[in-house]
Amino acid sequence: MDYIEVLNNIDAAVWGPPMIILLLGCHIYTTIRTRGIQRKLPLALKLSVTKDNGAQGDVSNFGAMATSLASTLGTGSIVGVATAVLSGGPGAVLWMWLTGILGMATKYTEVYAAMKYRVKDRQGHMMGGAMHVWEQRYKRPDGTVPWWAKFMAIWFAVMACLTIFGVGSAVQTSAITSVAQANFGVEPWIVAAIVCGSGLLIIMGGLGTISNICEKLVPIMGVAYILGCAYILVCNWAFIGESFMLIFECAFTPRAAFGGAVGSGIIVALQFGCARGLFSNEAGLGTAPLISAAAESKNPARQALVSMTGPFWCTVVICFVTALVIVSSLCAHPTLIQDAGVTNGATLANAVFATIPYVGAPILMLGILCFAYSTIIGWSYYGERVTLYLFGRRWVPLYLGFYICMGFLGGVGVGDVAWTATDIANALMALPNILMVLLCAGMVGKETKHYVYDGNIDEELREEIHELPEKSVFLRKKA
Repeated sequence: MDYIEVLNNIDAAVWGPPMIILLLGCHIYTTIRTRGIQRKLPLALKLSVTKDNGAQGDVSNFGAMATSLASTLGTGSIVGVATAVLSGGPGAVLWMWLTGILGMATKYTEVYAAMKYRVKDRQGHMMGGAMHVWEQRYKRPDGTVPWWAKFMAIWFAVMACLTIFGVGSAVQTSAITSVAQANFGVEPWIVAAIVCGSGLLIIMGGLGTISNICEKLVPIMGVAYILGCAYILVCNWAFIGESFMLIFECAFTPRAAFGGAVGSGIIVALQFGCARGLFSNEAGLGTAPLISAAAESKNPARQALVSMTGPFWCTVVICFVTALVIVSSLCAHPTLIQDAGVTNGATLANAVFATIPYVGAPILMLGILCFAYSTIIGWSYYGERVTLYLFGRRWVPLYLGFYICMGFLGGVGVGDVAWTATDIANALMALPNILMVLLCAGMVGKETKHYVYDGNIDEELREEIHELPEKSVFLRKKA
């Protein structure tokens, strides 16, 4: 057994049923504790485009949400959905959609906690995330942090640091170079150099530049992709009704579809649907709070509501539209999987979009290019935050250089092993974050009643924001 097979086996184990049950259970629990915060989606959408004047923070709440959404809308929003349909059947689409709805409560809870326990560094910049929640929530009166809280904080930050190089950089650049080579015949190293070079210029501009780019890029690429998919659905209009029936039937009954090429039992549909939905919106993984904690907001509830719209846009809208395009196209061409020699989610996505003359392939190419590029930009900030926490500010430039190098290597074909290894780290990163969410859910539910349900959403939080030492977390002295 070679090392690649070993990594694949570990990957399958850590992202097996126990992890799916844990994440889905967290979604249900936080939904209960927040009294179904999903019903406040209209308010959340309104707040996402409303400036919170006078609030402390480094970036607008919309900028934070756009950057977080840009980081989430990676290749999983297209290829991941195709993988769910291919492996779990059409029924996986329904479970993916429901996971996105339930995941809004988890995203709300983790961002609320990050906002409540955020800290300020020596330059006055806001920082937050699971590592700071563990430290600030359980800090003793004398300023020291219990070893177990420090351990959980470091665990999350180390796993996040490892994950970012692969999922945020290498894999995304690989997707862009593959699409460019297949459609234009451009050499991968040329595309990788352009992507990484331009990305570095944006990243070096700091959070302000990153958020400004994402504020403009996310709405444009989201609307363009949805309009393109809408055109495909119009072309497949005769099969829309059949697609919905197939999605609901396969979600609750075992049956084959598309000439028997795709079929699965209820459990498999549930597993793949939940897994793809969880991967697409990242609710529970702990990445979004790293940027959301920097937002301008009077109280934690405001930004938590804004961040809650992420799973809605990503999974409930983008991923569901993609899934409907795939299922309706397969209904229109039942033998497409056999005829095109489909072997994985990527080849299925290519085959499906290619069935629409002239516009299908460009829509797919535009979606992957924009989604992957925005992920590279957004995840760079995540890495900067955890690097600053673990090693101090002097290590940040070194991290940025390594991040860009990993992106280039991924673009020229060194991304497969990185994907599997960082996928494992992704699961290990989620564990301390989920535990933090479960421990904070009661507090969040209680304060949500005051801010959201009792109508005090504009009340200012009058709590001290602690200053973060500049030294590495490993070198900090006791207070």
